[in-house]
Amino acid sequence: MIDRRMGIFLAGLFVLAVVVPVGNLALAGQPVPTYLVALIGKYLCYALLAVALDLVWGYCGILSLGHGAFFALGGYAMGMYLMREIGDRGVYANPSVPDFMVFIGWKELPWYWWGFDHFALAAAMVVIAPGLLAFVFGWFAFRSRVTGVYLSIITQAMTYALMLAFFRNDMGFGGNNGLTDFKDILGFDLAQPATKVGLMVLSALALAGGLVLARWVTGSRLGKVLVCVRDAESRTRFLGYRVEHYKLFIFTLSAMMAGVAGALYVPQVGIINPSEFSPANSIEIVIWVALGGRGTLVGAALGAIVVAAAKTVLTGALPEAWLYALGALFILVTLVLPTGVVGALEDTLSRLRGTPPRKEAKA
Repeated sequence: MIDRRMGIFLAGLFVLAVVVPVGNLALAGQPVPTYLVALIGKYLCYALLAVALDLVWGYCGILSLGHGAFFALGGYAMGMYLMREIGDRGVYANPSVPDFMVFIGWKELPWYWWGFDHFALAAAMVVIAPGLLAFVFGWFAFRSRVTGVYLSIITQAMTYALMLAFFRNDMGFGGNNGLTDFKDILGFDLAQPATKVGLMVLSALALAGGLVLARWVTGSRLGKVLVCVRDAESRTRFLGYRVEHYKLFIFTLSAMMAGVAGALYVPQVGIINPSEFSPANSIEIVIWVALGGRGTLVGAALGAIVVAAAKTVLTGALPEAWLYALGALFILVTLVLPTGVVGALEDTLSRLRGTPPRKEAKA
C-alpha cells in the first residue's frame, strides 16, 4: 500500500527524527541549534495539515478554504490545557483562573474550561472539537448538495466567523492576544531543548502516521469511491452510492487530522490566537497542496515544508515582498505545473522511461 514515493519520504522522516536529536542534544546544539528544532517541528505540523487538506481536495474534490479553523480549534484545545498547567506561576498567581481572565475581572472559570487541567480530556478535545464542527457543517452542506465554489465560499465564511468570535474578550479565549506564556507540558519544561526535540519527534511521528492513514484510506475501496465522487459525482450518485456519506466521513477525518497538527503546533511556537482562523491562512494551505501536487499526499507535505521555509526566509529579508511572491507562486503552479512539482517530476521521469505518465489530480 505504501508506494515508492511515500517510502522515500517516510525514510527521510525517520532520518530527520534521528539526526535532529543527535545534532541538538548529543552535540550540545552546535550542528542543529534549538531554534532550528522548533522551526522544523512547526514545518512538520504544517505538512500534516497539508496532508489533511489533500485528503479531501485531492481525492474527493472538496476545496475547503476553512481548514485553518480545524487547525486552530485543535490548537486552542491544547492551549487551554497548557494555560491550566501554569497554575499559580502566572503574573497574578491565581491557581485556577488564567491571567487574562483575572485581568478582565473574571472570578471563576467558565464551564467550557472545566476539566482542561487533565491532559486526557484536552487530547480528546483536540480531535473532538474540529471533528464535531466538520461533522455538523458537512451534514448540512453535503445533504444540501452544496459543491464547487459555493462550498469553498461557505467554508471560508465559517473560519472568518470563528475568527471574529474568538477576537471577543467575552468568549473566554484571551481575545486578540490569545493564549500564551506556557510553562510546561506533562511536567516537562517547554523552554528546555530536550522538550523541544521531543515535540519535534512527535510531530514527525504524527506526520508519518497521518500519511500512512491517508494512504490506507485512499488505497482502499473507500478511496476509489472518493475518486469517483471527485471525477463524476452525479454518475457516482446514479450508481447508488450515498455520496454525502462519503464526503461527510472524509471531511470529518480530515478535520481531526488538522486538529492534531494544531495541537502539536501550539507548544512549539508558544502561542495560539485568533489570527490562526484567518481566511488567508486557509488559502495558504491550498497553495501548499497545489505546489507540491494535489492528490499525491507526499507532494502536499513537501509543498507545505518548502513554502513555510521560504516564508521564514523571505519575511526576514523582505517582509513586504512575501505576499507578492506567494501570489506569483500560485499563478505559476496553476498555469505551468497543474499537477504540482511532484506530479511534474514523475511525469518527466515517465516520459524518459517511455511509460505513460501517472494520472494525478490537477490543481
